[in-house]
Amino acid sequence: MPAAGLLFWAGLLSLCWRASSNTKEQQQYTTPRVQLSFKELKSTGTAHFFSFLLNTTDYRILLKDEDHDRMYVGSKDYILSLDLHDINREPLIIHWPASEQRIEECVLSGKNINGECGNFIRLVQPWNRTHLYVCGTGAYNPVCTYVNRGRKAQASELTQTIQPGGRGSRAIDPSASPAPAEHKEYIFYLEPDRLESGKGKCSYDPKLDSVSALIHEELYAGVYIDFMGTDAAIFRTMGKQTAMRTDQYNSRWLNDPAFVHAKLIPDSAEKNDDKLYFFFREKSADAPQSPTVFSRIGRICLNDDGGHCCLVNKWSTFLKARLICSVPGADNIETHFDELQDVFIQQSQDVKNPVIYAVFSASGSVFKGSAVCVYSMADIRMVFNGPFAHKEGPNYQWMPYTGKIPYPRPGTCPGGTFTPSMKSTKDYPDEVINFMRTHPMMYNAVYPVHRQPLVIRTNVNYRFTTIAVDQVDAADGRYEVLFLGTDQGTVQKVIVLPKDDLETEELILEEVEVFKVPVSIKTMTISSKRQQLYVASAVGVTHLALHRCDVYGEVCADCCLARDPYCAWDGKSCSRYSASSKRRSRRQDVRHGNPMRQCRGYNSNVNKNTVEAKQYGVEGSTAFLECQPRSPQAVIKWILQKDNSDRKKEMRSEGRFLKTDQGLLLRSLQLSDSGIYLCTATENNFKHTVAKVQLHVLNRETVNAVLFHSEPPAPLANSAGTSLIGPRGIVPGPLDDPQYHDLIQLLTQPEMGLINQYCQGYWRHTSSSHKEVLAGLNAKELQDQKKPRNRRNHQPDSSQQT
Repeated sequence: MPAAGLLFWAGLLSLCWRASSNTKEQQQYTTPRVQLSFKELKSTGTAHFFSFLLNTTDYRILLKDEDHDRMYVGSKDYILSLDLHDINREPLIIHWPASEQRIEECVLSGKNINGECGNFIRLVQPWNRTHLYVCGTGAYNPVCTYVNRGRKAQASELTQTIQPGGRGSRAIDPSASPAPAEHKEYIFYLEPDRLESGKGKCSYDPKLDSVSALIHEELYAGVYIDFMGTDAAIFRTMGKQTAMRTDQYNSRWLNDPAFVHAKLIPDSAEKNDDKLYFFFREKSADAPQSPTVFSRIGRICLNDDGGHCCLVNKWSTFLKARLICSVPGADNIETHFDELQDVFIQQSQDVKNPVIYAVFSASGSVFKGSAVCVYSMADIRMVFNGPFAHKEGPNYQWMPYTGKIPYPRPGTCPGGTFTPSMKSTKDYPDEVINFMRTHPMMYNAVYPVHRQPLVIRTNVNYRFTTIAVDQVDAADGRYEVLFLGTDQGTVQKVIVLPKDDLETEELILEEVEVFKVPVSIKTMTISSKRQQLYVASAVGVTHLALHRCDVYGEVCADCCLARDPYCAWDGKSCSRYSASSKRRSRRQDVRHGNPMRQCRGYNSNVNKNTVEAKQYGVEGSTAFLECQPRSPQAVIKWILQKDNSDRKKEMRSEGRFLKTDQGLLLRSLQLSDSGIYLCTATENNFKHTVAKVQLHVLNRETVNAVLFHSEPPAPLANSAGTSLIGPRGIVPGPLDDPQYHDLIQLLTQPEMGLINQYCQGYWRHTSSSHKEVLAGLNAKELQDQKKPRNRRNHQPDSSQQT
């Protein structure tokens, strides 16, 4: 290649790696230790994808029933009952579409722009041991019914005959549904004679998410209850108590909310104190025209009966507070992640004090990112016991209410610890009910533990959408492992370790592509019992193992440095850690990841995976020495050892040398650059050699003589008489000059075929250039040169001569 071409590619390569280096510096998050594509994840055998072809979309995991080993998934027109061990093993499938008449009416109303005129299953709740309560959007006409489920022995007394092909049949058409016709052990079918309206239980619009909780045969739901999707409410239906809802069209209560989660969390041992907590985000009521969104936590008493004269059949204990997830900055200016996306509640030994994990995002035009914040119930209760928000003053701004608080304190449950004599909210004084109607919000906000996020992502091309958390017992303690789903169809496995008093260290253990196409993950649930993670999106359902220990490496040091609580070195490989195991060879150190201490006796094999290579470069050109450490947390150093010398020199990014994440770039090679280059990785004070590259720099004039000249300056052949191939034929002769040794060795490498292929193309290009030069010669001479060749190789075409 000409020197100009070498310089061009050297400059381009330098620019590419410099841009890559700058991008890396802008990233404010840890790189995953292991990244697996969809194909790579599938090849590990630790992930299973729901393979039954259904004409459906928008899968949602709605209920996990570990007692029955089943998981219930809703999608468009289908309810699935899947085996938790293997979701492809005899799935039970109910086809529940909306009627053709209802679909036609929905289409005529203009609601089928993106296929919304279907029955999207959005609610599956356990009714009793043998039945589920299910609801769907019903093509903008919500409908609910019961599903008979379980084992035949359990439900034999309640089994009813269903007409084949009916709306609630197990499989409407066996030819159209992949569900097996018979199941020896399980039953799963709708009860069509028990259909009822789903208004106040399930939204009309499938794009509007709803949340629900079925408690004591009473359904509590955060839902939009009208066709147009303008009336949002927290509803209570069914059961013996009065139907209840939030105050209608009162923006102080709810202002265009998006419901995220609902969970019953007891306040004390007294059942009358039980409260149901709702997590949602809503638009700011103070600036209706602005896109400002606030995240909220709200709560109601389960035994709320509403007021006697005011707030009749409406919640009289509803309160809400702001959830803040922000990064503190200079001058107390906070950067907020205001859009709540998902909530996971981690149960603890104390049922009254679970740990709340929440995923937030910020999607403004200037700042975009995601964060995970953790909240304690103690902080939440403190806010709800604090001052109420009140608007007053000349600017009508929010202030803490400083007036007299009526008794019993607004938001207190009747018959509870503080109001044993009041059996119903209808017994509350009118001033309490009136205060509740005008003061539903608390003045103070709920801040996360340590007043800062646990995990932050900014300047990335994805955002977090879901979260699941697992508690893992390791050799040095118990750890919380976070599984974070993204809108790109990937799942990140993250642990956050304490370093100092308030500092933490985040480690992304792995990032896997769960789906073949980048699609947003909608729901995710975890089974610690089966060590599985279940993931759903618009395109399907997947379950994958919580750990893939063997991908971390084949030596003890790699396993220890991974710091995965699920994994430990067992003496032969990196495998699942078991707290009950008593094998002495088991090695694990999550907190410090110190292989020097944990892997004594196993570190002798640490360099067995060192990549050794021999590489050639031409003087004045560019060479790139590749080095890919297994861990992105490792510090990489390049050491140069000159030929026939014991002295070693560390290579730095300066002058002609540029260190990148992928290796070392050497520009404008010099003969003195020849030598052995060692790529070493150091992590947690543990150092090992990743790559050993022997670089030979060839003389430029020698290479040009061989490739571009008809006769070399000296005979070119090896001692055995093997000749070299040049652009004008074979160049024979014995090898007398030792300066050609390296060149001969290079040209006899297996890659020489590729080099010859390139050179042949280059010579053909050169030959065509020569022909263009000859075009200016005498035309008659050129014709005379071509005639003999034409007569030998071609027959005259008479048709073209006529």
